[in-house]
Amino acid sequence: MPRRGTPFGRRQGLRWQNLQPAESKSGGSKESSMDVDVGGNLRRIREERDLSIRALAGKSGLAINTLSLIENGKSSPSVSTLQQLAIALAVPITAFFETEAPKRIVAFVKAGQRPRAVFDHGILEDLGADSVIERVEPFVVILEPNSGSGVQEIVHTGYEFIYCLEGRLLYTIEGQTYLLEPGDSLLFEAHHPHRWQNLGPGISRSILVLYPTDERDYPSERHFSGE
Repeated sequence: MPRRGTPFGRRQGLRWQNLQPAESKSGGSKESSMDVDVGGNLRRIREERDLSIRALAGKSGLAINTLSLIENGKSSPSVSTLQQLAIALAVPITAFFETEAPKRIVAFVKAGQRPRAVFDHGILEDLGADSVIERVEPFVVILEPNSGSGVQEIVHTGYEFIYCLEGRLLYTIEGQTYLLEPGDSLLFEAHHPHRWQNLGPGISRSILVLYPTDERDYPSERHFSGE
């Protein structure tokens, strides 16, 4: 399976069906986005492992009816539900967002065609869709007012770059705080414990680039799992 530590898998011709439209959260744009068949991918992976829905329910701790609704596109799974399934199936969470579209050596993404994922506190937009460039994970992150990554600090391999476009974003790295306002940026080694928070009364918008140095690392899941 191609490796990509993002909610978009390897950025391959994405189509989203099981996530709510981006405009329903944070007052985002109403521009159309592509869909990913999360339920269909779940069914495919389960069948590849020769598991019945009942067997997967037992391994994941999820109800059979819940799994059936997800596979048939009648329910939108949360990130925590997908994480339970990923552990039970021994796959990265990105596996549920894979498609078979051809890879490209250049990723040119129009503003209204960015693949989008809705997480607990906002929207993640992929800036490198369909790229074959390994590990570099560029996003636009739109955060709801007063939202944050939680009390648990984030640690991962490689590097992290953040550039504030709108609002006020507070990063805490090993106890040191950095307030980012429009035009401010931050670059650091991501093994230092860190967390983030939108301090403003409105949404914040920023560019985030994650660069894990271990191909088994999935930093975007730690940032946006909602846990």
